[in-house]
Amino acid sequence: MSVVAQGYNAFETNKTATGTVKYLKDPASVMALIKSGKLGEHILLVRGGTTTFLAPALTMGAIGVITMSGAPESHLGILSREFQIPCVMTAYLTSSPSRYIVGDAGDEHFAEIVAELEGKKVTLDCSDHESGKIVLAA
Repeated sequence: MSVVAQGYNAFETNKTATGTVKYLKDPASVMALIKSGKLGEHILLVRGGTTTFLAPALTMGAIGVITMSGAPESHLGILSREFQIPCVMTAYLTSSPSRYIVGDAGDEHFAEIVAELEGKKVTLDCSDHESGKIVLAA
């Protein structure tokens, strides 16, 4: 078990989610994934907790969400709890010193996370009350 990233847990659950990480940068990428019929195969990676454009995916079968900023109290955190979709928020790479700081995180912070996680098969472990883990899947 290799923890590649971790962050705040939106809600505690023993339900895990395993899938290939897909970065969704805008509403068009969300709609393209939904239309592909492969939504249920992916863990959705988005930039922030105020990413309301992700809402259609949450209602249509998303299995897991990773955000690179935002808090469990954010709109996306609330929606993930409502739909019981495991969600790790403000995720950071365990191999990197870079951390999200409100108003001080440059684009390179987000680009590093996308480069490391996109396309990899991971499992979200949200069994801890506060911390969610992103584990490389076999």
